[in-house]
Amino acid sequence: MSSTEDNAHARHAPAPAPQEAAQQLRIVVLASGGGTLLQAILDAANSGLAPVDVVAVFTDRECEAVSRAQAFGVRTQVVPVGEYQDRAAWDVALSEAVAGASPDLVVSAGFMKILGPRFIDAFAGRTINTHPALLPAFPGAHGVRDALAYGVKITGCTVHLVDAGVDTGPILAQRALGINAGETEDQLHERIKVLERELIVSTLVGIAVGEVDLAGAATRRPG
Repeated sequence: MSSTEDNAHARHAPAPAPQEAAQQLRIVVLASGGGTLLQAILDAANSGLAPVDVVAVFTDRECEAVSRAQAFGVRTQVVPVGEYQDRAAWDVALSEAVAGASPDLVVSAGFMKILGPRFIDAFAGRTINTHPALLPAFPGAHGVRDALAYGVKITGCTVHLVDAGVDTGPILAQRALGINAGETEDQLHERIKVLERELIVSTLVGIAVGEVDLAGAATRRPG
């Protein structure tokens, strides 16, 4: 076949389906509240939009996220801090519970507890978190409130690798939005949540198809 025929054949050959190139990721989701981020992941997995298999959901309390997972037939386990002697013992228990699910990736999706050193070591380079601000600006539990208080005109959300710091891990993806005049914290947070749901799904797809390199990100210094 000539080079011209090769080019013509390449132009008309059907593109491979995304599923053929994608790695089916076994993921564990950590959650603490309403579970809307979890819901976005479950919907994307169920529809085939994201090549992921949610194998378990772990929470630190009884919450709506548990019900959302159970509605999809996903195994759930509540691991409350108060049932353990101290945070170190809880860290070990959570690490062992998650390890039992053999995940490729752990997704912290609205999980309101800081992960301990045992967990971070066990799942180094394969735990990701969503944050409602454009890191490295406004880390911590009040990213939306802090952005408003500082008076910035643009904020957004971030997906990043989890490390030993608070929201200091390497950034994987971000999405920005403008802040409306007179907008309240609740109003802004609701708009950011919409972006967070989109961003976590697109990031998971990127990881599965190799467009988001976790290993490469982990070797870069954050910031």
